[in-house]
Amino acid sequence: MEYRELKVNDIHISLFNNFERRQVVTKRLEQVDGEWNEIDFNFVDDWEEDEYTFLIKCLQNTDKTGGVVIGVFWKNQLKGFASAESKLFGSKQEYIDLSCIHISNDMRGRGIGKVLFGYVTSWAKKQGAKKLYISSHSAVETQAFYNKLGCVDAVEINKKHAEEEPYDRQLEFVL
Repeated sequence: MEYRELKVNDIHISLFNNFERRQVVTKRLEQVDGEWNEIDFNFVDDWEEDEYTFLIKCLQNTDKTGGVVIGVFWKNQLKGFASAESKLFGSKQEYIDLSCIHISNDMRGRGIGKVLFGYVTSWAKKQGAKKLYISSHSAVETQAFYNKLGCVDAVEINKKHAEEEPYDRQLEFVL
């Protein structure tokens, strides 16, 4: 596996030719009366061309605005990526946003996400952040990943994230 920082010119549609976003979700977590409960929820999360186009613009913007985009490659094919934004936020200006972390379906369960998360947390510390903010997919597998890393419910909720993705779980990781 090769991990490397991606710049604007590296981020284009063909980069994702062998990337499998697909995630089959059968259960998700939902908060009811302050408690997180597992509920049945069947759907397939996948990206179409327009979603990749939007993703590319977002990742390019992350690099242009001083954030970081890290890619992981296997046999010269993108198999995972993570990004974090440059702007500190929160009442104490202590959070940095983990804007993306995705592992190709064919490479999940191999520790790639943990390594990418480590790269991003190291970068965020260097930017002066005290916490990494994560607006996390509610799928139980995604929640298990973040829980294993030590993420907890965010003390301070980013209103924009919560409104844009009402089913996401708002998490933080203390750096």
